[in-house]
Amino acid sequence: MSRTFVLGLDGASWRLLDPWIEAGELPNLQALRESGTWADSRSCLPPVTFPNWKCYASGKDPGGFGVFWFENVDLDAEEITVCNGSDFDTPELWDYLNDDGQSTGVMNMPSTYPPRELDGFMVSGGPDAVEGEYRSLEEGYTSPPELAAELEDRFGYRVHPEPLLSSNDETGAEVDAILELFEARFEAALTLFEERDLEFMHLTLFYLNVLHHFFWDAEPTKRGWKLVDEWIGRIDDLDDTDLIVMSDHGSGPTQTEFYVNEWLAENGYQARTRSIGSIFQQVGVTRENALTIAKRLGLVGVLSRVVPERVQQLVPQEAGLKRGQKLDAIDLPNTKAVASSQGPIYINPAYDIDSVAQSLIEDLRTVEDEHGRIFTNVYRGEEVYNGPYVDDAPEVVVEQRPGVHVNDGMGGGEIMTEPARWAAENTNTGIFVASGPSFRSDGEREQISITDIAPTVLANAGCAIPTDMRGDVLDIFADEPDIEKRDPLADANRGAGAGEEVSERLKQLGYME
Repeated sequence: MSRTFVLGLDGASWRLLDPWIEAGELPNLQALRESGTWADSRSCLPPVTFPNWKCYASGKDPGGFGVFWFENVDLDAEEITVCNGSDFDTPELWDYLNDDGQSTGVMNMPSTYPPRELDGFMVSGGPDAVEGEYRSLEEGYTSPPELAAELEDRFGYRVHPEPLLSSNDETGAEVDAILELFEARFEAALTLFEERDLEFMHLTLFYLNVLHHFFWDAEPTKRGWKLVDEWIGRIDDLDDTDLIVMSDHGSGPTQTEFYVNEWLAENGYQARTRSIGSIFQQVGVTRENALTIAKRLGLVGVLSRVVPERVQQLVPQEAGLKRGQKLDAIDLPNTKAVASSQGPIYINPAYDIDSVAQSLIEDLRTVEDEHGRIFTNVYRGEEVYNGPYVDDAPEVVVEQRPGVHVNDGMGGGEIMTEPARWAAENTNTGIFVASGPSFRSDGEREQISITDIAPTVLANAGCAIPTDMRGDVLDIFADEPDIEKRDPLADANRGAGAGEEVSERLKQLGYME
């Protein structure tokens, strides 16, 4: 039986890659498509890192594990909290591989911080593995713990790049730092895969999507993809190894910034009050300009250690007040709905949920800009989610049109603007390629679901498929596998505990905006 190497490329889309493939600039990816089977991969809503990396790893949509975006909104309890790996209530495909006696490596996977014990190793990745506002973790991001020192000593491994990319104008040292991270990740993953004789390896390049967001198809992004293509060739040359290349979602150029909470306020669904964050907004103090000044003076590390976390959280982003600051600025008793970015909208349980949801859906479906409707569809949460956590899901979920960035920042006043910070936005269509001894050479096939990948990997490894996985085993095998079902494992994640020092870890990583 062949080994499996899964390369996860955050935000990868054929829309970006096809022109470079046709021009012969990504020869190894082109060869991989020619030797195997490839397709579009549809993400779960919303199309974002949290929750889609876990949709891939668990074979479930967010209703199956309880995390629907980077933040959890509980209007009944009047709180918004930031999610991390311990909030996902599900075992993952590597747990089932381990249960079958197979050793696994998981490197730089978003949604895995804090790391947990595997038969093999786990290395947590961005954006959730971070200390404070801007600092990269030096320890505590690996299991076993001593692996961190080995990664740093042998490969120069870092969790996050330094200096941090935080502006579309930063095309020099910041981009170089990301590419150096890519090299270290590939070198570490490939070396450990071989040295430890692992049956399965997963590697994610999260910061690839940061390049997409800031530069779309410009030269910094192309540099990143050429480096990725070189390493795809090296992995593809391994003996007796199946290679799967996939992404959590896609990306495309941004046309319109839609401020969903400003729209809610303008249309009578949200009432506002005055907060400290809104005062900072009025005088022009934002996280972005504070970071720019700190980077210019070489004080990022000093300020992140000296300025208390609670004070840092008071400063708004350029896009407006976010996360917990939103509730500080909202008159909740007179508010019907509060939104997160990129799709989820939560209705205040003090109001009639069904009537507010129906009204919201009807109103949102009519919103337009010069390019057409902002949303390709608007759903009730129970229409798109399945599993034990549907009751915790957002009551309304929007599917943004490609080119639209749904931004949850509040306080700016405008509802629709030209693209602000992101040159490219997430889309719900990513990539999938499978090539190697176990797979047929079928070329392009119809679109798959991201939830199909975990059961397909398990079937390829000769493992039974858990009955709670929503995805299907793909018909891509050279020899049809014997597919058996099994009872799910008990939860492997929830309750691991994040620690207070990382309670706010998704801030200025060049991604959340």
